[in-house]
Amino acid sequence: MKQHIRRRDFLRQAALVGGLAPSLLASGALALPRRALAPLVPGRKTKHVVLIAFSGGVRSRETFGTPDNVPSMLALAKEGVSFPRLKTSNLGHFGASMSIFTGISEPRGIRDNQRGPDPTVFEYLRKDLGLAQGEVWVTTSGGAQQTNYSYGLHPEYGARYGATILDGDGIFNAKFKTLLDEFGRPKPASEREAALVERLRRGISDGGRETGDEREALARVEKYILDELTRGTTGLSGANAGDAKALRLARNLLTIFKPRVVGVVLQNADVAHTSFNAYSEVVRRNDAAIGELMAAIRADDELRDSTAVFVLPEFGRDHDLNSRRGLDHGDGSDDLNYVHGVAWGPDFKRGRVVEDELRTIDVTPTICSLFGAEAKLAKGDVLRGLFA
Repeated sequence: MKQHIRRRDFLRQAALVGGLAPSLLASGALALPRRALAPLVPGRKTKHVVLIAFSGGVRSRETFGTPDNVPSMLALAKEGVSFPRLKTSNLGHFGASMSIFTGISEPRGIRDNQRGPDPTVFEYLRKDLGLAQGEVWVTTSGGAQQTNYSYGLHPEYGARYGATILDGDGIFNAKFKTLLDEFGRPKPASEREAALVERLRRGISDGGRETGDEREALARVEKYILDELTRGTTGLSGANAGDAKALRLARNLLTIFKPRVVGVVLQNADVAHTSFNAYSEVVRRNDAAIGELMAAIRADDELRDSTAVFVLPEFGRDHDLNSRRGLDHGDGSDDLNYVHGVAWGPDFKRGRVVEDELRTIDVTPTICSLFGAEAKLAKGDVLRGLFA
């Protein structure tokens, strides 16, 4: 028989055991700005950026070369800018993905699992613009390597300027799941109940021990947790389950907390080594999940006309199938070395295809330029043909 627990107590405990530690709440990492955000560069409209590293090795043949696989990305391209010849850094998944976030071709082996010496786009933005911890996030499909994308070890940057990172299970770690098993899953509050809870919260505020800011932060944490529970993030399954969770977390973070930057790292496409069909299914499912994220952005009055979105693989795949009827990544072909990326946002051109050979390492300097920061150690350049 399940114990009874007050909804507020459940959510408070869930926030603690789910990885939302008191220090994170106190730091403001989960608090929204008290007023609407302004653009960081005069004359520009962009206030938020979503950077999706469609990692795991994804050929252009299975994305824009097979339009039925990627209707969501096609829609982005029609309204934004398409880059069909982005030169990659083929250094293994870890190094090539890291290169997107640092703007430097990173010499990382496939088994490496340590932070690099170079700052990430998140560090540049936080240091130059004075962004708080809660303004810059990374969601991943899981794995120890992916936590390294949030910051590097450069002495002028580092952890104090890093992004807040959530893996594919988000706040739903083992302790949280144990709590759910013990107490059951709460139902979302009705509008009437929510209004009553808010009145009670303001009236009693746990005896007055919470400040207004703390109450606001807690309310947003409550909403985030309930959204995670009722939208079924933990129950996502299938070939792209990890990637789908990372994209769902990004959607929830963006629509609830309105941070400046959300990075998303995918990886499930690496199933291509053993199955072309499973890999193609991951591409299709991830495109659908990107479509859900875009639908949430378009439906939000604050995000709709102020959010820029970048989507690009870290590298492609071999030209020919291997003996297992899968696709490896090592033949040096154009299928491997060039990927098709897309950028969408209020300050970008519309319906433009840039045929020039550019690079995946150009994304970090581009995002920094968009926000008025400087990627001073990056080796890439601002993407040509992007800005309106």
